[in-house]
Amino acid sequence: MSGTLVGGEEAPAGGTVAAARVADVLLAIGERSTPVGVTELARQLALSKAVVHRILQSLADRRLLAFDAVARTYDVGPAAVLLGSRALRDQEVRTAALPVLRQMQVATGETTTVSGLVGAARVYLEQVVSQREIKMMVEIGRPYPLYAGSSSKAILAFVSRDLREQVLAGELAAMTDQTITDRGVLEDELVAIARRGVAVSRGERQHGAGSIAAPVFDGHDDVVGAISVCGPISRFTTAVLRRHAPVVQRSAEEISRVLARRADHDDGSPDG
Repeated sequence: MSGTLVGGEEAPAGGTVAAARVADVLLAIGERSTPVGVTELARQLALSKAVVHRILQSLADRRLLAFDAVARTYDVGPAAVLLGSRALRDQEVRTAALPVLRQMQVATGETTTVSGLVGAARVYLEQVVSQREIKMMVEIGRPYPLYAGSSSKAILAFVSRDLREQVLAGELAAMTDQTITDRGVLEDELVAIARRGVAVSRGERQHGAGSIAAPVFDGHDDVVGAISVCGPISRFTTAVLRRHAPVVQRSAEEISRVLARRADHDDGSPDG
């Protein structure tokens, strides 16, 4: 569970310019259908060859660009492709979830959210905010750990063994006095979540916040995120959580079915 219960300094000009140049170089290459050399790219962007060459080398070192040593040209690299694929996947999860989130918000009266799995963390992709005076609002795009909160635990209970071990072997820092910081206790909790299909949090990641979440899967039965209903902890009693559980589960299953149908369609299979 995370969010804000309601009811930085700017970078130096030089750093801003440098970041803008890097972005311009990467976007210019991404927009091309063929690889490009330093001279041509420098001319296109009206920058010196030395500046463009330094940027290209830095991006190639990080695999955002691929360098052809024979042709002396640069093209989009595997890391950039990975970022693009993840962005596309997150957009698909968001668009599939949004109409369902609206239905959940009406059914529960609380804020509803969808999160995406990003590496060893998760981020909120979208929310439909409660119309009640006292409500939860979450921060879109910010990464959160996978061990605390209902959305995080709903994802962690279904990730690969390697990723789960990576998270459990790391520091389980207390975010509130309700955060589960004992690995054995957390492992037992994940087993229970996998069995019942939903995860619950009452103040684990943020004081005063309650939530219930269920995992979302893609067309390959891999967990890609989670949806949740969240609000002030005082409204998330045991009885309310039991009432919300089937709504959240059915909604997560509906989104997963949409993603599976889209995957079948993309693979050229009949879309039924």
